[in-house]
Amino acid sequence: MTTLTVTNNTLTAIPGIRVGHQTHIVGATGCTVVLCPPETVGGVDVRGGGPGTRETDLLRPMNLVEHVNAVVLAGGSAFGLVSADGVMRYCEERAMGYAVGEFVVPIVPGAILMDLPIGERGIRPDADMGYAACEAATDSPVEQGSVGAGTGCRVGGVLGNAQATKGGIGSASIDLGDGLVVAALIAVNAVGDVLNEQGNILAGVRTEPDSDSFMGMMNLFRQMAHTTQPPTSSNTVIGVVATNAKLTKEQANHVARMAHDGLARAISPSHTLFDGDTIFTLATGEKPANPDAIGAFGAEAVATAIRNGVRMAKSLGGVRAVEQ
Repeated sequence: MTTLTVTNNTLTAIPGIRVGHQTHIVGATGCTVVLCPPETVGGVDVRGGGPGTRETDLLRPMNLVEHVNAVVLAGGSAFGLVSADGVMRYCEERAMGYAVGEFVVPIVPGAILMDLPIGERGIRPDADMGYAACEAATDSPVEQGSVGAGTGCRVGGVLGNAQATKGGIGSASIDLGDGLVVAALIAVNAVGDVLNEQGNILAGVRTEPDSDSFMGMMNLFRQMAHTTQPPTSSNTVIGVVATNAKLTKEQANHVARMAHDGLARAISPSHTLFDGDTIFTLATGEKPANPDAIGAFGAEAVATAIRNGVRMAKSLGGVRAVEQ
């Protein structure tokens, strides 16, 4: 009898990390929750010009709290931040949080992306979806593509849904030996083109609605170079880099900063005024490690996760996926 070995190459390859999605297909939106084991150290780096976040200041060096209970990634633009309320409720019921006297306050950072132009209007992630995502959380390989926070993602939406390419949520992990792992989970909703491993455009603004060729966002930016009010595009790439390395809060922030290199490798251009690019770092503290090595391979995991998210996405709401 042959036994199949399933390799987990996603964020849940980090022991103790669990991930849960909630997806609303009609609304083309959703949320994704990352639940952390106790004593997980958090960090963050926000690069985009239009971020929508919560609790990011708390994660910066010099501020009090070091440990994180969960991270929320959600669609719905700023409306989607309310999904973290459900995650707070879930964690409080399980006494997961920062002790303040007789109370426990869950530490739940989060970030949102703009997916309002796709799907039925008025449907957004809410507190109940956040709670349900926690209930669905598992340490199984993370489902990728048009699920959770990746449901309503687009790439190159500057000319509308018909010429955009479907984005999604992707994940990847890298085994550094002796049980040390770094992994990423990224929701890909970029203004810029997603590039493949050879630097060619994998997803972006299509030349025509039915075309499989792309304009190239850098070409469009050249046309807009002297325009003071270029066409707006509401986008964001948000995600998590996790590791079982032992990192301080300062080192976790350093890793988050380095991880953005992977975003820039896979998306061109990145960190625009219309992006809210945000990466969180989670370090569970099991293995001594060099923070620069974790950051370097974290960037590699981010680039791979971005490409996976696009490749596994499905057409939805008038936005065509890469393979369809």
